Amino acid sequence: MALTGKSIFILGTTKFDGPYESTTYTLAKYLARENSVYYIENPYTWKDYLKEKGSDSFAKRKDYFNASSSGLMDSGVPNLKIVITPPLLSINIFPEGFFYRQLLRINESIIVKRIKKVLSLENISDFVYINSFNFHYPNVADYIRPALAVYHCVDPLILPFDKKHGLTSEPILIGKSDLVICTSRELHTEKRKLKSASYFIPNAADISHSSKALDENLAVAEKIAVLPKPVIGYFGNIERRMDFELLKEVTTRNPDKSFAFVGPLSPEFIPDWFYQCPNVHLTGRMPYEEMPSIIKGFDIAMIPFKKDDVSRTIFPLKLFEYLGAGKPVLATDFNPDLEEFTKETVRYCNNADAFIKAMEEELANDSQVRISRRLQVAGDNTWDNRLNSFSELLENSLKDKTAKKHGVKSII
Repeated sequence: MALTGKSIFILGTTKFDGPYESTTYTLAKYLARENSVYYIENPYTWKDYLKEKGSDSFAKRKDYFNASSSGLMDSGVPNLKIVITPPLLSINIFPEGFFYRQLLRINESIIVKRIKKVLSLENISDFVYINSFNFHYPNVADYIRPALAVYHCVDPLILPFDKKHGLTSEPILIGKSDLVICTSRELHTEKRKLKSASYFIPNAADISHSSKALDENLAVAEKIAVLPKPVIGYFGNIERRMDFELLKEVTTRNPDKSFAFVGPLSPEFIPDWFYQCPNVHLTGRMPYEEMPSIIKGFDIAMIPFKKDDVSRTIFPLKLFEYLGAGKPVLATDFNPDLEEFTKETVRYCNNADAFIKAMEEELANDSQVRISRRLQVAGDNTWDNRLNSFSELLENSLKDKTAKKHGVKSII
């Protein structure tokens, strides 16, 4: 049975009005169908405040930064409110240690004060608290005493900014949580060593959006429509996860094909040849709303991630978005767990030769039968299905915790 009629506070890392869909905010919207959800945005620091001042994003939030404000903003989604905190101290510049942890207590007290104000204004005494990968603030639950404290782990710690203090903070957060929910099996295996009550619920996709690519009347996005066919496409960030060695071999050996990369670039990770290859086309960031018209122009969609310990933990949303658009999908074998969920509809390749062979076969043999099978698999991996499992786990864990307080045997 799914969780219903509860108050839920979610401390996230993404903005509610960000340019792309996020796991965390999607979770908030889903849980708001049957509950009252308060989504606490990743708090601005004073550094963010000064950097963003004058932007549209800042203008939306500026009236809620004041300590006298409730911080409550209407999201436009029924039963879902946004909580904006006052700006916090910019403390990541300091080394890990006693001084940093003392400053962190100040920042966490600002977050806690805002949550307690909302609890009072909304007359809430019993609630669930979810920290959705905002491990920077591991002690918040200690001060607000939720009925259930949950850590939602959606990624490994990769960036130096996150690892600097996250390697200390995340284990603290895990230890203080009643349960941990991970989006990949590798993360689940890792976190279960710290918390036995750890569970694996993978990511999914909103195929209601990507499936618009199936509309015969939808025009292909202009930046893709002008490319010579066939188009092998990627939609997402172009950064450290990309297997540029494989891509160099694949693109140079296939000059008759266009390789489109749609998304923002991280120049520090991109080799020079990538910019100079004549059949590699970089569009830059394009709006998520245009994703169906972009993918519609792909003859094949790809996920060319390099295989390493980090990629093994990735369960990419775009995988099921591609399938939901009916497109053939080629991927490197970066995460072997994915095969269980894609049921032979995705070609996983361990080198450039295998990638090229699979590409030629998919171009030559695509059919309506294959498209139908992809749509079926995508339909099995929707957010509705995944987050229903998430909600059921919350309900069962809440009942279990209550039962243990009264000396009753566990139900999960």
